Amino acid sequence: MRAILLGPQRRPTVDLVVRSLGLAGPFATVTAGWQEREPDDGELSAILGGRVVKLELYRRWLEVQERDPEYATAERALQGVLAEMQELYLLRLDYALQAVYALQRRTSGSAVAEAVAAVRSLDAAHLGHVNEVRGEFFDRLRPHDRPVIAAHRSAVADFLGEAAALVVAGGHVGVLAEVLHLFNVAAVLRSPVIAWSAGAMALADRIVLFGDRSPHGPGHPEVYGSGLSAVRDVVLLPHARARLLLDDTPRMAVFAQRFAPAVCVLLEAGTRVEFSGGALPAGARVLGEEGHVTSFGEAA
Repeated sequence: MRAILLGPQRRPTVDLVVRSLGLAGPFATVTAGWQEREPDDGELSAILGGRVVKLELYRRWLEVQERDPEYATAERALQGVLAEMQELYLLRLDYALQAVYALQRRTSGSAVAEAVAAVRSLDAAHLGHVNEVRGEFFDRLRPHDRPVIAAHRSAVADFLGEAAALVVAGGHVGVLAEVLHLFNVAAVLRSPVIAWSAGAMALADRIVLFGDRSPHGPGHPEVYGSGLSAVRDVVLLPHARARLLLDDTPRMAVFAQRFAPAVCVLLEAGTRVEFSGGALPAGARVLGEEGHVTSFGEAA
């Protein structure tokens, strides 16, 4: 799958990308991450020359909840279970990372590496458990056998079959991942996908939430779940300079080492990172394991 990931679109570059790819449209658009503002896509439509087919995944999701109460009830229960799992994971993560930072202040030896490895194992176990719980939910509820969901999946597949590209905007990454999975987008996607911010994060095999500039102080990066897995072995970091303490080299080193061998990719304004055949291109701006921002393929 060809995936083009962009930086934030406050100053849009998606039109330049479309022209560079020689795509005339139509473009299937996903703005579900905007939730109630999903229909407010006039600017995006204009940028794409009006040649858009709106997938309306958030509206479809709301309709499923309204017309299939059994599914809606089960989904709310699932969200409760996942929220509790995330809370317990964060409690364990706090202790594990505090140990890493304490050791880091005292030594640079194997003790730090072992502590980071323990965090990596915690992350992997949590992601595996989340995916297992979600998998059991879908096995039990069988969305493809539920008429409302099946009808929406069929409509989405038809739209995507005619689209020159799928365009995924940002917003709430959890909502984006939820609707992209529910309507089985990955299974029917054949055209290139262009995405930015949370839309890019929702394409990865592992979604990591992060933010060092909270009023309450730096938070711990946390594994949230799996996206479409259109791109793999990367951790995508939109607005990295605004949201991470990139000058705190020891902290950034732990960040990069924790998610290795996945590569932490910065998606800043003006960024364009194109995956073709699943490979991260040389020159992409990444967070090296020594804690410095560098170009992929170069030494940290």
